[in-house]
Amino acid sequence: MKIAFIGTYPPRECGIGTFTQNLYESMIGTDSSGNINHGFVVAIDDNGLHYEYPKEVKLSIRQEEQTDYLEAANVINLSGADVCVLEHEFGIFGGQNGIYILPLLHRLKIPLIVTLHTVLKTPSYNQKAVMTEICKIAQSIIVMSQTAVDMLSEVYQVPTEKIARIAHGVPDIQFDQLLAKKEFKLSSKHVLLTFGFIGRNKGIETVLKALPAVIKKYPELVYIVLGKTHPNVIRHAGEEYRVYLAGLVKQLGIEKHVVFLNEFIGQAELFKYLSASDIYITPYTSEAQITSGTLSYAIGAGNAVISTPYWHAAELLGGGRGRLFNFHDSSALTEILLDLLDHPEQMRELRRNAFDYGREITWPRIGEKYLELAGQIAEAGIDITSGEQMLLDPLTLPPFLLDHVQRLTDDTGIIQHAKYGIPNLKEGYCLDDNARALLMVLMTYKRNKHPLALKLSPTYLSYVNYMQTQDGMFRNFLSFNRNFLDEVGSEDSFGRAIWSLGYLLGNAPNDAYYQTGREIFFDAVPNFTSLKSIRSIANTIVGLCHYLKSNPTDEGMIKILKVLADRLIAEYDIHRSDDWQWFESLLAYDNAFLPLALLHAAEFLHDDRVMEVALESMDFLSDITLRNGYLSVVGNENWYTRDHEQSMFAQQPLDALAMVLMFHQAFRLTKDQAYIQKLNTCFMWFLGENDLRVSLYDFETKGCCDGLESSGVNRNQGAESTLAYLISHLSVLEAFEEINKMEAELV
Repeated sequence: MKIAFIGTYPPRECGIGTFTQNLYESMIGTDSSGNINHGFVVAIDDNGLHYEYPKEVKLSIRQEEQTDYLEAANVINLSGADVCVLEHEFGIFGGQNGIYILPLLHRLKIPLIVTLHTVLKTPSYNQKAVMTEICKIAQSIIVMSQTAVDMLSEVYQVPTEKIARIAHGVPDIQFDQLLAKKEFKLSSKHVLLTFGFIGRNKGIETVLKALPAVIKKYPELVYIVLGKTHPNVIRHAGEEYRVYLAGLVKQLGIEKHVVFLNEFIGQAELFKYLSASDIYITPYTSEAQITSGTLSYAIGAGNAVISTPYWHAAELLGGGRGRLFNFHDSSALTEILLDLLDHPEQMRELRRNAFDYGREITWPRIGEKYLELAGQIAEAGIDITSGEQMLLDPLTLPPFLLDHVQRLTDDTGIIQHAKYGIPNLKEGYCLDDNARALLMVLMTYKRNKHPLALKLSPTYLSYVNYMQTQDGMFRNFLSFNRNFLDEVGSEDSFGRAIWSLGYLLGNAPNDAYYQTGREIFFDAVPNFTSLKSIRSIANTIVGLCHYLKSNPTDEGMIKILKVLADRLIAEYDIHRSDDWQWFESLLAYDNAFLPLALLHAAEFLHDDRVMEVALESMDFLSDITLRNGYLSVVGNENWYTRDHEQSMFAQQPLDALAMVLMFHQAFRLTKDQAYIQKLNTCFMWFLGENDLRVSLYDFETKGCCDGLESSGVNRNQGAESTLAYLISHLSVLEAFEEINKMEAELV
């Protein structure tokens, strides 16, 4: 069996790296069944540093370079590996909460086993999203405690049959205590030890405060704190914590009894220190530690262990393998230390129990358990699909809810922006969003007579009316205190207003709304043919076509429609070439609205050229944005200029919406269900089928995040993004109803 490992790796000074190396060495070679196992490591670099890795490291990934993760997926897939083992810890992968690992995992074509070194009980939105997605992708998830099993099941809804519990391995290294003490010149000392990366969460001050009373009775006692300050602590706070500890030692008058060894040492040397110590202490400050390698090592070395009751310690020290004391409770620690030093037979019993358990979790034994699981997973394999998705079942979608829209809406209109899920009143309102909100509630009411949709619709319609100027144009922005912020809005906002008004005229819930919308619409009509922006023209075309669905004999409007469609085609003819079938020299924002507009126009103009350009430009855009089997819209960072690379980030929900609408209209015209397939693919962008493989829809707030940035998800949930999601959701539901109707007619 050939195994690919992903994780940090020595010489990088990192506990996960040491774990990865130990696991690699315990799994590679000839196993107990006589099978020969091969493997290689994909190592994660950090913060621009690069390391001289040993030969088993085939490739390294720069932590914050997402392209490195994609290249690693290709390397692993072509390596002949049978299974991949990932070591996961928040902080070692790039992007928000390590989100960059998701595209790599989604591209793997071999089974995946994930070892979780941290499981959070109360994760943030992004932490939970990343962890949940990793657990969905993996064929098996390994954790090191029952508490972790329970939390994965309860907090992340991971099926228990997918979870394996395998203890943290420990090196099979032993030293004689007397010889080790002699080497360190500690033969006459009672030795206490804490080791690992140093930071405030380690709680070392609790031990220091417990020592004076113990030293008074046992003056030969020495406490060794072995380990460097954690690199992340160094970057953000320097040696502030270590300086604080040194000051506390002086204040307590215990300078002769405390030794700080600011080193990251190898395993053999570490186990020599463990063997030399009488008592090992982990005084961590909170329960939220699901795995502790240092604690496992201490048990493996046969130490008498005292610890605060964090999750791993509470579980591992059961069965007489250690003693527990409450967080920050120096007095309780003093009592336990004195009790053990006063009763050496109790200390010997703790050491014996720890040593016996430690024999069960040596790396050779742990490696065998990993190999057994890897063999089962590799034999079962995974289903590698061709990239074609089954038609989406509407029952699998999140419920369609207007909670966040209602939260953003007051008696003036819908608030433009949000801080996370909270309306940002400082940003006020805009015509773009209120027009889209009007469209969304009209679509909602048409579909199921939703009472809240009907209640909200006059608010959005009155905003559109309020922003119209005497010449039929529109202002766009309004402050929260209802002051106009512009004299005339953008042509884009004009077009979006016409889109929603045209839909209203074909789908008004009552006559009052229809008459109001008709006045606003026809006051704007004289401006249609003077529009310059092709996206404004496209939005206006769609609005016109919605109007014509209920007024198909209006020859004047059909004439205007042809003028506008001809303008789009003229721009297309200027920029088109054999390798660039588009309306501009770049792909910018809201791209799919341009083919969408011509697909709508073709329904009324019956012009072969209009249909030809619509389909050709749609295919061109599809080839670029769907080439990986999922939607990767053009990012707004730098867009996609002809003869240059596509910008990946600042992906906007508005672009995904336009893709959904485009394929929906293509299906309506052609009845080709392949367009429904593509519509579903585009909609799934909102639910995690995207470049970062994380959902933008927030299942808690019922809003939609504002986009995909280079560092992860933009967690703000403004009106534009949420409305883009909801309109897309409605379009999916409409499309399935149309399919069912078509199939019923065929029967």
